[in-house]
Amino acid sequence: MAIPIIETERLIIREYVPEDLVQLHMILSDPMTMSFWPAPFTLEQAGDWIEDNLYNYEEQGFGRWAIVSKETRMIIGDCGINCIELDGQIEYDLGYIIHKLFWNEGYATEAAEACMKYAFEELGLHRLCANMPTEHLISKRVAEKLGMQLVKEFRNERNRGIMTYLYAIEQPVK
Repeated sequence: MAIPIIETERLIIREYVPEDLVQLHMILSDPMTMSFWPAPFTLEQAGDWIEDNLYNYEEQGFGRWAIVSKETRMIIGDCGINCIELDGQIEYDLGYIIHKLFWNEGYATEAAEACMKYAFEELGLHRLCANMPTEHLISKRVAEKLGMQLVKEFRNERNRGIMTYLYAIEQPVK
């Protein structure tokens, strides 16, 4: 049973379940949707994505989640938080992927904003980052709408060594 994490006006953000594989693969295998990733995902890689996140839910209490449209009940993207190494530093990385059919409708910002709020208010994190290729202007714009500031540019060894922006936002300690 998929566990809902966050609800917004138009979206349900929930944990993945193995039965999501076909829908997720349709998103992660699309060349245009994944144009800033090293390559579109194979079916096996999409399955690994789900398995990795199921593990993260158990071990960390969070991970990347399915973005489900309330209107259609279909998965339209992926958003959430991973603890990863970025340019030699361990960071809480806020990531977001929206299928190309749903671009320019504000879904990435809506989902990412809800996940950022959840990270600060529910998980007690104090800093979130977002990384994207320097040419990915839409992702950069989403980070800026969230109030994130550009911290640096670096060559991302996790993504073909391409130049990457690192954005961050810090929540004041209460």
